[in-house]
Amino acid sequence: MAVFSRFRSVIRRTSSTTDKDSVVEEKKKELDKESAVASNNGQNEEQPDDDAQRGVQDVEAVTLTWSKTTLIAVFINIWLLYFVNAMQSSILYNLIPYVTSDFSTHSLLNVIYIVANAITAAVYIPLAKVLDLWGRAEGFLIMATFATMGLIIMAACNNLPTFCAAYVFYSIGFGGMTFSVDVITADSSTLKNRGLAYAFTSSPYIITAFAGAKAAEGFYYDISWRWGFGTFAIVFPVVAAPLYFILKFNLRKAKKEGVLHEESSGRTLLQSIWHFIIEFDLLGVVIFSAGLTVFLLPFNIADSAPDGWSTPYIIAMIVVGFVMLIIFTAYEGFVAPKPLFNLKLLSDRTVIGACLLNATYQISYYCWANYFTSFLQAVNDLTLAEAGYVGSTFDVVSGVLLLGVGFIIRRTGRFKWLLYIAVPLYIFAQGLMIYFRRPNQSVGYLVMCQIFISIGGSIFIIVEQLAILAAVDHQHVAAVLALLYVVGTTANAVGATICGAIWTNTFKPALERFLPEADLPDIDTIYEDLDAQLSYEIGSDTRLAIQEAYGYAQTRMLAVGTGVMALAIIWTIMIRNIDLTKVAQVKGTVF
Repeated sequence: MAVFSRFRSVIRRTSSTTDKDSVVEEKKKELDKESAVASNNGQNEEQPDDDAQRGVQDVEAVTLTWSKTTLIAVFINIWLLYFVNAMQSSILYNLIPYVTSDFSTHSLLNVIYIVANAITAAVYIPLAKVLDLWGRAEGFLIMATFATMGLIIMAACNNLPTFCAAYVFYSIGFGGMTFSVDVITADSSTLKNRGLAYAFTSSPYIITAFAGAKAAEGFYYDISWRWGFGTFAIVFPVVAAPLYFILKFNLRKAKKEGVLHEESSGRTLLQSIWHFIIEFDLLGVVIFSAGLTVFLLPFNIADSAPDGWSTPYIIAMIVVGFVMLIIFTAYEGFVAPKPLFNLKLLSDRTVIGACLLNATYQISYYCWANYFTSFLQAVNDLTLAEAGYVGSTFDVVSGVLLLGVGFIIRRTGRFKWLLYIAVPLYIFAQGLMIYFRRPNQSVGYLVMCQIFISIGGSIFIIVEQLAILAAVDHQHVAAVLALLYVVGTTANAVGATICGAIWTNTFKPALERFLPEADLPDIDTIYEDLDAQLSYEIGSDTRLAIQEAYGYAQTRMLAVGTGVMALAIIWTIMIRNIDLTKVAQVKGTVF
C-alpha cells in the first residue's frame, strides 16, 4: 500500500471537463431531457465505443463510472493475485522434480511442460474472445475455476497421468488468469503508465522468490508435497473473488447510471450455443491444440520408444502433428467464419517484431531452464531451498528493476532504446553460462550470470507488452496480448522440447560413459530419480560421474539457447519507436 500511495498522484480522470463559464452558459439554455438527466446524475461526457465488442464496451463503462478508490482497490487485489500466483509458481517450480521422481519419471519432466504449454497456448485467443464478447469478469472467473481445479487434483493425484492432467488444468487456469489480469490492467491504465502498472502488479515476485523456495522445502520435508498444492486450492479462490465482484458491481452501476444499456440477442438457447461455437472457433482451437501437442511430444518420448526415432508411431506423430498445423493455418485463412485471430493485425511490423522477440527469448530460456534446479542440487550440492533461491534470481531482479524501468518509460514515453541494452547483455550472460554451468565452478558466478540474464529478460517482457499494445486501439488489446501469449507459450513448449531432446540424447549416454561399472545396473534409477542422484556422497566416484553427465548436457543446452538468442537483434530493429504519450487508448478513471 505504501508503494501504491506514491502512484495516486498520476491517477487521473481522462474525460474532458467543461469550464465553469461554459457550464453556466449552457444551464441558461434549454437542454434536451436526455442531456439534463445525464448532467443531474453527474455522468461523464464520454461514452463506451459503440463500434467495440460488448466486453470492451462493458469495461469502458466500468472505468467511466468507478471511483479512484475503486481503481486503487483493483490494483491492490491484482497485486495480491500476483503474490499468490508467484508463491504457488515458486513452490511448484521447486517441487515438481520431486513429484516426478516419486513416480520414477524425473526424465519426463519436460513432457508435462510441453503438453500443458501446447494446450494452454490454444486457450489464449479464445479467451480473448470471451473477454471481448462476454466480459472481463466472466473470462477471469472461468480461468480462476480451472486453476483451482488443477490445484485440487494435483494435491490428490497418485500417478503421473493424473498429475499431468492436473497440471494442464493448473497451467490453463493460472496462465489464463494472468492473461485476464494483464488485459484488465491495460484497461485501467494509460499507455505511458502501463509499464509502471505492470511493474507494480508483478512486484510480489521480489518476496516470493525466496519465500517460495523455503516454503517448498518445508512442504516436502516436513509435511507433504501434496499440501504445497492443497494449501493454495483454499487460498487462491478467496483472493480471486474480490476482483470478480468489483467488476460486476461496477458494471451494474454503469447500467444504472445509463452509461451502458442492456442488449437482447433475440437468440434461442440452441442458437446462442451455435453462435458462440462459431465466435470462439472451437474447431480451430481443437485442430491447433491437438496438432501442436502431437507434433512436439515425439521429441521427448523418442528416446524411450522401442526403436528410438525409427519407431513408426514417433514418425507418425511428427507427420500428423505437422499436417494438422498446416490444416489449421489453411482453415483459419480460408474457411473459418470467425478466425481465432484477425490476420490484418499481422501487417504491423511492431506486432510481428514483438511476437518474434518473445518467441526467441522463450525458446532460448527454456532450452536449459527446466533442469536448472536439479543441476544446482546434484552438481553444486545446494539444498532444495538454496537451489530455489538461485533459480529465483530473475524474480528478485525483475521485481526491483521493472519499477525503475516503468518510471523511466513514463517520463520519456519511449521504450525501444532499452532493447539496445537488454539484447546484447542477455546474449553475453547466457554465453558466459556455457563456461560456468559445469562441475567445479563457483555458485557465485552462476548467480552473477543469472542477474545479467534477469536484467535482459525482464526488459524483454515489459517492452514486448508495451510495443504490441501501442500498435493497436483498445478494441484489439485483448487480441494482440493473446497473440503475444500464444507465441510465448508455444515457444516455451518448443524450448522445452529442445531441452528434452538434448537431455535424453546427452545425459543418459553421458551416465553410461562416466558411471563406475558397478553402478551401471542402476543407471535407469539414477536417470529417472533426483533423490537417487542426491543419495550418493559428494566426492564419490558415482556422484562425480553424475555431475559430469549434468555438465555435459547443460553446456549443450546453453549453447543452443545462446545461438537462438542472436535472432533477437533482427526483431529489435523491426519494432517501431512509438511515442507512448501520443497514443490515447482507454477511457475513464485510469492509472
